[in-house]
Amino acid sequence: MPNEAIAKPKIAISACLMGAEVRFNGGHKQSPLCSRTLVEYFDFVPVCPEVAIGLGVPREPIRLVGNPARPDAVGTVKRDLDVTQPLVDYGQQMAAELDDICGYIFMQKSPSCGLERVKVYDHNGVPQDGGGRGVYAQAFCERHPDLPVEEDGRLNDPVLRENFLTRVFAYAAWQPLRRRGLTRRDLIEFHSRYKYLLMAHNPEQYKALGNMLGNMGNMGNMGKADPAELGQRYFSALMAALKKCATRRTHTNVLQHLSGYLKRAIDADDKQEVQHLIGQYRLGIVPLVVPLTLLKHHLRQHPDPYLAQQVYLQPHPENLSLRNAI
Repeated sequence: MPNEAIAKPKIAISACLMGAEVRFNGGHKQSPLCSRTLVEYFDFVPVCPEVAIGLGVPREPIRLVGNPARPDAVGTVKRDLDVTQPLVDYGQQMAAELDDICGYIFMQKSPSCGLERVKVYDHNGVPQDGGGRGVYAQAFCERHPDLPVEEDGRLNDPVLRENFLTRVFAYAAWQPLRRRGLTRRDLIEFHSRYKYLLMAHNPEQYKALGNMLGNMGNMGNMGKADPAELGQRYFSALMAALKKCATRRTHTNVLQHLSGYLKRAIDADDKQEVQHLIGQYRLGIVPLVVPLTLLKHHLRQHPDPYLAQQVYLQPHPENLSLRNAI
């Protein structure tokens, strides 16, 4: 499949998740998933913003205080320790330096790195409802709004893990096109490859993005549409669409579309077996990999050029086995 030809994508990661002893207490939060499994498929770039701005190991913990939308990062013991601006500055600096990464895995609940529901206290020391985002993570993500980001704990959920890594590989596939200068043909071909993946994640955006590129082809717009500008709008919408997790219902819809290409190529018994396994998947009896493996078997026997290029069939390396658990 197309994405397997891409070099190892780079993913930035909170350094403690890779086993670095950089936490406030001198410990780490090593993630076996990242440090043992995913390390075979990605080049990880470890970052610890708190150490980078000069806080020692071990150190006084910091916490978020004030407005949950824009909290301050201050010391839990010495209240005059305020590292908000240094964390913001470092987030912006790293956002500029790490311009070749394709994803970021952040340490959950961290006042510097947490992505959501990090405790934010009012000035009387009472936790506020809902929480907020770590100061460094907020500054970084504002500069890279389309970048796939996730917290380590959420990656234990097989659906969220598959979704995040699908987005990482899509992001990686886009970068060479962006760097060399997008053409209209690049846009059309890229979208063509991602059609069924989009259909599985977000059927509404699948149609909307098709219309966006379809309008580019109108003769009246040909001279006006700037591929680079349109490409950025398209890619932002694509990444937002892929962030929505595919469901059994939407996967089933795509599986039925794929099976439609085989209706004249395989016999009645094979068709019945395909439909049986798609039905079992829809009911939650078997994982996605089961009907998909059978469809891919028949498609190898009866190749179709359009389907052969579809990222949906293999959006990430097969050995990661991400679809065995969804």
